[in-house]
Amino acid sequence: MSPDATTATAGRTAGLRNLLHSPLTLPLVGLIVVSCLMGLASDNFFSISNIFNVLRQVSIVAILAVGMTFVILTGGIDLSVGAVMALAGTIAAGLIVNSGLPGGVALAAGLALGLGIGLANGALVAWGRMPAIIVTLATMGMARGLALIYSGGYPVSGIPSWISWFGVGRVGMVPVPVIIMLVVYALAWVLLQRTAFGRHVYALGGNELAAQLSGVKTRRIKLAVYGISGLTAAIAALILTGRLMSGQPNAGVGFELDAIAAVVLGGTAIAGGRGLILGTLIGAILLGILNNGLNLMGINPYLQDVIKGGIILLAIYIGREWR
Repeated sequence: MSPDATTATAGRTAGLRNLLHSPLTLPLVGLIVVSCLMGLASDNFFSISNIFNVLRQVSIVAILAVGMTFVILTGGIDLSVGAVMALAGTIAAGLIVNSGLPGGVALAAGLALGLGIGLANGALVAWGRMPAIIVTLATMGMARGLALIYSGGYPVSGIPSWISWFGVGRVGMVPVPVIIMLVVYALAWVLLQRTAFGRHVYALGGNELAAQLSGVKTRRIKLAVYGISGLTAAIAALILTGRLMSGQPNAGVGFELDAIAAVVLGGTAIAGGRGLILGTLIGAILLGILNNGLNLMGINPYLQDVIKGGIILLAIYIGREWR
């Protein structure tokens, strides 16, 4: 074999090896396999209306998972996102109904609240040197409690009808929540793949000490990623508030687990330093397809939780062995 042919063969082999070990390979294979199985089980699964329905349903968890991806890439965790979403939505609705603020101002306040809670989490983790799981677990309880205290335990209704556009509106055939989700993912992709900030996020998750020695401001990065997580939780609250036309203090229970599952199913290493935001989107869609397909098949909701939990464990195990 000539040297040129040998080089070409080696190049193709290396390219195939890189493809097989890409963080996106397993999530994509899983998405294709599960989609095919669900399509065989239900004739309506691949209809355009059902596909948009799946994307609309998954949009809230998918947006929560964006912030969770940033946090997990640094080796952290954020258990507060579901409760922060509930608090932001409840406060925004309350500011409109009880305080008479204009809808736009109240929604902006809800977004600012989510960002502020995220930054507080980041400050406690970065400068307080407290374990992220403890900080965000405490924040989860505080945010949920504050939402219940503020609302008296009841939904806050009576918000302007135009807010429903964020939850159930459409642009052509495309649901508005799907558009918001795609915009959030596009911005996250740019941050992680096209900026120095993104490179520092990966460096911090890969080896914090090495990142510090190379000049990365690791505390600032931690502050920023938790701030992003809080902000995405508040964006998800905007969609949920528009969908339900009320602020729900009990909303988002267990959503933090779904967000973590989407990140893990998307191929991001739970220890940090490795993963792609597109993988998280695939993981979120995979979760949505599982929920939708199992519902179309009439599977008992309690059994669905068992099935999804088993699939997540299998994905983590396969991902570990794959790497």
